[in-house]
Amino acid sequence: MIELFDSPFSGNAYKCRLLMHKLGLPYRRTVVDIDRGESRTPEFLARNPNGRVPLLLLEDGTHLAESNAILCWLAKGTAWLPEDRLEFAQVMQWLFFEQYSHEPNIATVRYWLTHGFEITPLRAQLIEIKRPQGHAALGVMEGHLASRPFFVGARPTIADMALYAYTHVAEEGGFALKDYPHVRAWLARVTADTPHIAITD
Repeated sequence: MIELFDSPFSGNAYKCRLLMHKLGLPYRRTVVDIDRGESRTPEFLARNPNGRVPLLLLEDGTHLAESNAILCWLAKGTAWLPEDRLEFAQVMQWLFFEQYSHEPNIATVRYWLTHGFEITPLRAQLIEIKRPQGHAALGVMEGHLASRPFFVGARPTIADMALYAYTHVAEEGGFALKDYPHVRAWLARVTADTPHIAITD
């Protein structure tokens, strides 16, 4: 049985857990307390030298890190990862967008604000930078979703899983979604796609 090392606060871990739930895959879950430094212990670093969750332990003993790589491994051979060459590339396009333009801004600010980090002058300055960049990412999503139900094709793919994870909790980081009606409608569609679990499950 595969094993997922995750944190209940991590959207990156949640996206993997959510996809496994939708696929009906049996797995063992090991919660890693990142606030207590459990992802930085010698034991964990031997599994993932980058010291981050999620981390997937495969049945052959291989450890697979990076959330979007895990999504690709899980979705291979399913409708969640299109075989069509162009649609496959478009899914990859949104996975890269999520990790480069979306997650570093929206997720980072949320983490600082919800985990009680001291807002030092440096963090305050970074938030001032990340806030408009996060809204810019949401604006790109809003424009794309104005004419389609999901990011690629007519049904959800791992592109939607990747972007849903931190977008649906963006307001916890102070990113109000009231000006993004198409994003909010898309969030509702993803949530309604059963089976579904919450980030806190």
